Amino acid sequence: MTKHWRAEASLCRVPNWVPQFALRYLAHTEKGISIRELARSSDVHASTVLRQIRRVESKRDDPLIDEALVRLGAVVGEDTKGGGDSDLASERRDTSESYLNDEALDQAAGLILCKLNVAGAVLAVAQDMDKAVVARDGADGRTRRTAVVDREVAQAMALQDWISCSAKGRISRYKITAAGQAKLAELMQSGVSFEDENSETKPTHAEPKLRRTRFSTNDGPVLTLARRKDRDGNPYLTPDLVSAAERLREDFELSQLGPIIGQNWNNFLTPGTRVAPGMGHNGPGSAARQRFEAAFEALTDDLAGAALWCCCHQEGLESVERRFGWPARSGKVVLRIALEYLSKHYGETRDDSRDMIG
Repeated sequence: MTKHWRAEASLCRVPNWVPQFALRYLAHTEKGISIRELARSSDVHASTVLRQIRRVESKRDDPLIDEALVRLGAVVGEDTKGGGDSDLASERRDTSESYLNDEALDQAAGLILCKLNVAGAVLAVAQDMDKAVVARDGADGRTRRTAVVDREVAQAMALQDWISCSAKGRISRYKITAAGQAKLAELMQSGVSFEDENSETKPTHAEPKLRRTRFSTNDGPVLTLARRKDRDGNPYLTPDLVSAAERLREDFELSQLGPIIGQNWNNFLTPGTRVAPGMGHNGPGSAARQRFEAAFEALTDDLAGAALWCCCHQEGLESVERRFGWPARSGKVVLRIALEYLSKHYGETRDDSRDMIG
């Protein structure tokens, strides 16, 4: 066993999610282990380790990355006595309550990555604030908060390169990266449960397993119509109608009713029998599912079809018209009527807890 592994024994006390390049950077800067020794112990070329260290150093102007390294460095820099003779690769890192473990990070970060994987969404991080906020501009021009996350989670996401800083300042803004989108897809495939811990009405069960990348960066039919004007020059869809569509889709996503091959949605569109295929009221996402089904009970068959496929599945109007055999250019009229009914329904069943996502 080399001196490197003995000297790096204190690194066993950092969480498992810390990337290898960050471990090498901390070993070099906090423990004083030479680049050559790090390279020899890791069986890589010294130039590879040098590039990694320089890359990390260049990223320290990112507030979240710098904070993460400072916090981890405080642990790594502590003297560790009696490090033992076991190889670092066989050691289990200490994931104490003061640090996020892998499962907690995946659950918390997964929800935020979902919210960031929408056109115009950013993670806003203010100085000296314990929380970061995901926000995006709605079709009505108003900025809307969609999620809140602990600063520690945001730090870990930045260090993992799942988010990148697009604007630095008193309030720094972050966007999802290609690596973040890949991580989101990985989490969904692995069935990690996502739960919004900041919701005022926490579900009794963890949020359900995700089955697909749920959000598209392309504008759906609702936002497209919201930008159009009617013959009087007014928006074809008013802000309250757009808000109703967004609320329906949020409940759709949270209740995990995403399209799965083989599902028959025709039965769901029949009044009085609108229960999601294969999904009961008990279990993950039940509160959102009940809100979703209650909204559809306020709609007739055609209106329910327009709402389901245009708002939730983001299917184009022409495709929906062909699906239901409607006349050409009638889809936008049916959709607007459906949104008017939904807006009225939500107005009669206002839930203040939905000011926060979940």
